[in-house]
Amino acid sequence: MKSIIEALNWRYATKKMTGQKVPDEIVQRIIEAAHLAPSGIGLQPYEIIAISNPELKQQILPIAMNQPQAVESSHLLVFAAWDNYTPERIDGVFKHLNEQRNQEETVTERQKNFAISYFGNFTKEENFHHAAKQAHIALGLSVAAAALEKIDATPMEGFNPAQLDQLLGLPEKGLRSSMLLALGYRDETNDYNLKVKKVRKPISEFLTEIK
Repeated sequence: MKSIIEALNWRYATKKMTGQKVPDEIVQRIIEAAHLAPSGIGLQPYEIIAISNPELKQQILPIAMNQPQAVESSHLLVFAAWDNYTPERIDGVFKHLNEQRNQEETVTERQKNFAISYFGNFTKEENFHHAAKQAHIALGLSVAAAALEKIDATPMEGFNPAQLDQLLGLPEKGLRSSMLLALGYRDETNDYNLKVKKVRKPISEFLTEIK
């Protein structure tokens, strides 16, 4: 398997995709990387909606500012964060944790109460932005996992979240879309971005070392 650095040097922000289907088992591995992502207090305050339906992707196209990856991708992943941290949601996470570890609820009672108290001091909008940042950690791992699989993955923030939420019925689930991730295969003939050099700021401007 290629190293993560080699894989990330291979990837780029793919602008044109072929529409070729990515095998389901590879898509599942990319999603599993997101599933295994770290999150604050282990709450995983987000879900992923994996869209491969061509008609639905066509509906999303204008919502995504007509970016072609919305329809040319094999799968369009929607990272949808909790719209709020509620005591019920937090309690549900710890209930599942205790069941899976076969332990009494008293083991995690202190941590659960801390989480309820901590997020209870935030506004609903602050809670959403916190949850969205957690979702973006998972998105980053998905991008890396896709690169290791030689699958193109383009993060997309250019879309109308309110319109997408309504289309997918996210408000009823207590979710709000935060990012899209298009998975597919690069169109090597027509993607202008493939032919340009990958450029990042000098490491000297990126890294400060305190020893």
